[in-house]
Amino acid sequence: MTEPNVYITLALTSLVALAMIVTAGLAGWRGWLSLRRLELDQAHDTGLPVAVSTGARIEVADLKERIKKLEAIAAGVDL
Repeated sequence: MTEPNVYITLALTSLVALAMIVTAGLAGWRGWLSLRRLELDQAHDTGLPVAVSTGARIEVADLKERIKKLEAIAAGVDL
């Protein structure tokens, strides 16, 4: 083979391989999104709470602590 043919063949092979990898990744992404949709629909239908992020849990715990402190202050209890 001549030099230009080697480069063209290598470039086309690389392009086909990249297209295959991108297609597989896209199929995986769509599958993951479909799974998450099913989980959310199931949680909504059964009334179970949806998974909450760690930051939101910390925020809720902080708010509960503040409420307890305010209730203690209102009741006249020294902390």
